[in-house]
Amino acid sequence: MSTLNYPEDLRYTTDHEWVQDKGEGVVRIGVTSYAADALGDIVYVSLPTVGESHTPGDSVGEIESTKSVSDIYAPVAGEVVAVNDTLDSTPELINNDSYGGGWMYEMRLEDPAALDGLMDSQAYQGQLD
Repeated sequence: MSTLNYPEDLRYTTDHEWVQDKGEGVVRIGVTSYAADALGDIVYVSLPTVGESHTPGDSVGEIESTKSVSDIYAPVAGEVVAVNDTLDSTPELINNDSYGGGWMYEMRLEDPAALDGLMDSQAYQGQLD
């Protein structure tokens, strides 16, 4: 398991997802090390389909672990432009590298200002207590 950390350059949701601004209106999305640790060994990931549009709070996929099945929620509105196909064969990347190789999908933002509504690292950590 990766150690619990919350990179300062990311934004966070109360659903334990992180959002990384990749520039040009595109964000990369994954689950935090807290979520990966809480889920336990991840054995399967269902990701959204490229081309789908979602609004915040939409269920866009699922993560299945040895403990439970959890929904993945869209943190922002936009269109899915990429998914991490590597997770099909190696879903444990989310446990081992939740902020790197364990990213899940990318979206083109409907409104780039939506990132301002997400928590920074300190606010996210504060609501974990």
